[in-house]
Amino acid sequence: MITNQLAQFYAVNADNYDQVYAQEERFDDLDDLQEMVAELFQGHKVLELACGTAYWTDLIAEVAESVHATDLLPEMIELAETRGLDEDVVTFGVMDAFNLPDGLEGKYTAVFAAGLWAHVKREDQEKYLKTLRAKLGKDILLVLLDESYVDGNSMVFARTDAEGNTFQILTADDGQRYEIMKNYLTDSTLRKRFATAARQIRVERLEYYYLLSCRLK
Repeated sequence: MITNQLAQFYAVNADNYDQVYAQEERFDDLDDLQEMVAELFQGHKVLELACGTAYWTDLIAEVAESVHATDLLPEMIELAETRGLDEDVVTFGVMDAFNLPDGLEGKYTAVFAAGLWAHVKREDQEKYLKTLRAKLGKDILLVLLDESYVDGNSMVFARTDAEGNTFQILTADDGQRYEIMKNYLTDSTLRKRFATAARQIRVERLEYYYLLSCRLK
């Protein structure tokens, strides 16, 4: 979940949030992901959670009917708005992905989040899926994009808790060190967690990322 440390880390690093997408070794994965994401959201009304600086919003806006891109941090939304995306398609707003407001049901046909699922505690994942279903409604398309663990590229783990959640120590642009929970999940773990809450579960595993799509029951 979004802890104070996690929120502060991303707020401090907002200007450099997209650096991970500039790593040359990830380009092939990103090319494939862009094709898959574009195909999934064709014609949808999309609610994007944890949009960051709107890296993926830019792509989705080319194919979706509409995108409401949200993030917990105003710093991220301010940067996202500088992309100059089509205002007839894209709107932005501050929203806590873990404290969704009422009144969302019926407004959207799809939900997208990149980099969010890694920050959901393993023991809270099934509960969170039920919350999404309750807030957004049945048969919503849910698409999650997140990182795979790659030896020599991913940050090593500082510790693992009793529930299996893994933590990394990251140094932010302000020089401070932050302990960040980040889970790297296997395909089998993902399918097990989603089985009771979703149907049509599909996991595309690339070298540096995975893309999960499903329909909430």
